[in-house]
Amino acid sequence: LQFLGFLPQIADGARLTAGVEWVPSFGVRFSVAVDGLSLLFALLVSGIGTLIVIYAGGYLKGHPDLGRFLSYLLAFLGAMLGLVLADDVIALFVFWELTSITSFLLIGFDHSREAARRAAFQALVITGGGGLALLAGLLLLRLVTGATSISEMLPLGDMVRGNAAYLPILLLVLGGAFTKSAQVPFHVWLPNAMEAPTPVSAFLHSATMVKAGVYLLMRLHPVLGETVAWMTLLPLFGGVTLVAGAVLAVRQSDLKLMLAYTTVASLGLLVMLTGGSGEGAILGVSAYLLAHALFKAGLFMVVGIVDHEAGTRQVEAVGGLGRAMPLTFLAALGSGLAMAGVAPAFGFVAKEMLYEGALGVAGIGTLLALVALAGNSLMATAAAAVTLKPFVGAPVKTPKHAHEGPPALWLGPLVLAIVGLAAGVLTGLTGSAIIGPVASAVLGRVVDPHLHLIPAHVSAPLILSLLTYAIAAVLFLLLTPIRRGLASGLAALGWGPDKGFDQLVCGLVALSRALIGRFQTGRLEGYITLSFVILALTLLVPPVVAGGQPAFLPLALPSFYILGIMLLAVLGLAAVLAARTRLVAIVALGIQGFAVALFYLLFGAPDLAFTQFMVETLSVIILALVMTRLDLAPVDPRRRSDWVKDGALSLLVGTGFALVLAHVVAVPFDSRLSDFYAEFSRQIAHGRNVVNVIIVDFRGLDTLGEISVVLVTGAAILALIRSRARPRAAGEATVGTPEART
Repeated sequence: LQFLGFLPQIADGARLTAGVEWVPSFGVRFSVAVDGLSLLFALLVSGIGTLIVIYAGGYLKGHPDLGRFLSYLLAFLGAMLGLVLADDVIALFVFWELTSITSFLLIGFDHSREAARRAAFQALVITGGGGLALLAGLLLLRLVTGATSISEMLPLGDMVRGNAAYLPILLLVLGGAFTKSAQVPFHVWLPNAMEAPTPVSAFLHSATMVKAGVYLLMRLHPVLGETVAWMTLLPLFGGVTLVAGAVLAVRQSDLKLMLAYTTVASLGLLVMLTGGSGEGAILGVSAYLLAHALFKAGLFMVVGIVDHEAGTRQVEAVGGLGRAMPLTFLAALGSGLAMAGVAPAFGFVAKEMLYEGALGVAGIGTLLALVALAGNSLMATAAAAVTLKPFVGAPVKTPKHAHEGPPALWLGPLVLAIVGLAAGVLTGLTGSAIIGPVASAVLGRVVDPHLHLIPAHVSAPLILSLLTYAIAAVLFLLLTPIRRGLASGLAALGWGPDKGFDQLVCGLVALSRALIGRFQTGRLEGYITLSFVILALTLLVPPVVAGGQPAFLPLALPSFYILGIMLLAVLGLAAVLAARTRLVAIVALGIQGFAVALFYLLFGAPDLAFTQFMVETLSVIILALVMTRLDLAPVDPRRRSDWVKDGALSLLVGTGFALVLAHVVAVPFDSRLSDFYAEFSRQIAHGRNVVNVIIVDFRGLDTLGEISVVLVTGAAILALIRSRARPRAAGEATVGTPEART
């Protein structure tokens, strides 16, 4: 009701916004914007969502997990509302991902079945992967425009389209939109998601979630649209998806799968016409959005009633249910007429607008109209099969005694059928209040919808509509042989995107196993070597790729005591390398730390030098105590190749750190943080020693974490030192003996 109250203002061209700061340090606001496009989606999500919740209560009545199911459903409803109302691009992405997560939970609701688990996993992988691409595209868009909200980006379309980053942004955004809206070859997750209970299919995969990609494309049309790439990629992928989805729909014998594939086809039709970018095409998309949501959600609920009350949804196993289920048949007839595009349903008006919009696209209008004709004819055939096959003709014995369902089941589809018919009868009001504002929001200018239920004259769209009915009638009469022919043809092809997904997942699993076998060898030496290789690459590759060498400081001969400390460090390093036993190497390693402590002392940090002295002393003592638990006499043989490898790796890492330090010291010193500590250490923390104040007050949590780590480490070392050697079995080798090392 709240959203309905916005209709008069939005119809007058208003755009309502509100928001609060969310993450101000990153320029992220929790902001919402209501215009014609977001209001239509909000009405569909909240209105159809309410009917779905009522329907779910009747469909899953008595189910032990009904509460869990409804919580998932309401969580999805909230996520979808947040997505379509979000104005900040980061907030939009957060809600985008929430729809993927909640749909994963809903699809896999019956997690005891393997098919449901696979469908949920597949949907999450495909839409989640697209979500990562979308995030990259939105971040690039923010970087190019400097804007953080969609409202700020909409007037900057010319700047974005003229930027060198336009094509990467477009491809990344299309990756997110195509995966969410099930465009070929990413369409396979949507039919498989029919493993979910019917309320999920009716809500997520017909009226809301699957249209999120279409919503994104329409929302960003002023920023990314009307380019050659846009008007090539969208019609291409959309047209292929339309035809493929419609053909696969006719091939199905499961009523729910038939509707699922027509949803794929409808999404392709919407994407194809969105790519047309013309006023007529956008008007057709806007009208079809409303019509499709009403009739598809209603038909899914009708199929659910048939399955619930008759015990099957196979098209050959049902028939003559119209007498036993009159209200359900009435709802099916109303929604079926809209899906087939028959007057006076609003689906007829939407279909006329689609044909008119397709014909109006410059250069490829005729081709798009023919593709739309083929797709609409096949979808009308599927509509006739779903609407007529189960309810007319001679009664067929079904697994359950068919009877009319409770009001909670037939209320939703009946209301949606009535709304669809009312929207068609009141076409003028529907156009001015809803369709016009949607098209105006997409195109960024005021659009007159000029919708009509009764054609004023014989026109090309009307002729295409009549051809649609004629082709659909012929296909419906030949439905059984056509289905058999398609089944044999698809079986001959064998491989498809669905099987390809399984092969991809299996390939990733095999690759990960191979990598684990290669790198997770159980040898500490290998792990350390790999870590240093990655560190060297991290330090050296970016400067080489980015170009530019650091400006090294001028070299001057240091004082004799600095040279002495450096010589001490070099001698310590040589002692480590020349050590014949591990114990000698540990003691020699402490020389390096003492040399560093002396540097701290000479350069004005006595407290830090004292800390370094203590750390090095304790480290040497603790390591020596730990190593006494082992046999320290033997020395592991090292080949010359190991010396060369380790030496080269050490030089690379050292060179990388030298380059980084040279870059750092070349940057002008920013004293703001130092000035802050110096100014406020006495006022806020009441301490004169700035270093102590930083450690104890300003970074107290860091210090607490470090102390905790030291305590845990000390406890572990103490336990190791105090442990007693376990008794050895007869013949067991001693640690450090040649047998043990072998």
